[in-house]
Amino acid sequence: MNAESIKKASAVYFTLLKEKVIDENSEHFETYFDPEVRQTVLLLTDESGTYIIESPKRIHLVVQPTGSIFATNFTHLKDKHKQIESKKHFHLVSIVIMAFLAAIDSNQAAKIRTKREGISYYALERLVNDLIMKWDSILKVKPVFGEEERIDMKDVVTTWKYMEVETDDYGAKKGNRRTRIGLIASSMRLLETEGLIIILDRDDIPKAIPKQELFERIEYLYHDYDRYELFKKLMTTEEEEEHAENPSN
Repeated sequence: MNAESIKKASAVYFTLLKEKVIDENSEHFETYFDPEVRQTVLLLTDESGTYIIESPKRIHLVVQPTGSIFATNFTHLKDKHKQIESKKHFHLVSIVIMAFLAAIDSNQAAKIRTKREGISYYALERLVNDLIMKWDSILKVKPVFGEEERIDMKDVVTTWKYMEVETDDYGAKKGNRRTRIGLIASSMRLLETEGLIIILDRDDIPKAIPKQELFERIEYLYHDYDRYELFKKLMTTEEEEEHAENPSN
C-alpha cells in the first residue's frame, strides 16, 4: 500500500463523506476500483463505522447502524434537523418516510410510475392516514399492538389523529410542522437533503420524485435489513397497494 494509493483513497473517501454518492461521471469513480485504492477506502470505512454500497453506476457511503463515529441517533438527528422537536415527531417522521419507501417499493409498476411521476404530498398524507387509522382499529382490540415491533403505536396514532388536517393551502402549511402536510414536507426534506429525492411544485401541488440513488439504497441496502422488511409488512395493506398503483394524485 503505497503513499499514492493512500492519497487517492483519502480523496475518494472524503469526497464520499461530503457528497454521500459518487457516480460514474466523477473522476473518483474509476479511481475507486483500483484494487489498492479500493482496499484502502474499505479500511477507512471499517474504522469509521461506515461502509460502501457498489452499484453499476454509483458508489454510496452509508453509516453502520451502530458503532459509527457518524452515528445518526435521535440526538444527532435532532441537532441537524431542528424541525424534529420531540421523539414522537421523530417517530412520525420515520413512519412517513417508511410509508413513502413502502409505496415506491411495492412492485415494479409502482417503481416505474413513481420514478416518472412521483408521489404528491396529499397522496402520501392519505396513505399515512389510512395506515394509522388501521393501526387505531387494531389497537382497540389489541392494546399491545406494536410492542413486539418496538413501535409506540398509541403515541403515533394519537399524535397523528390530532394534527391539523386541512390541505387546501400548501404554501401556508408547509412551514408548520404541527400540521400533517407540514410533517410530510419536513419528512421529505430529510430525503431531499440526503440527495435521494427531488421535490417539485413546491408552491402548488408538491410531490416527491425518487431518484435512482434511492432505489439503489433500497435494493442494495434496505432489503438486507429484517427491520425494513418488518416495517414494510406493517405498512402494506390492500388500500395502500391500490394507492401505489397510481400514487401521483
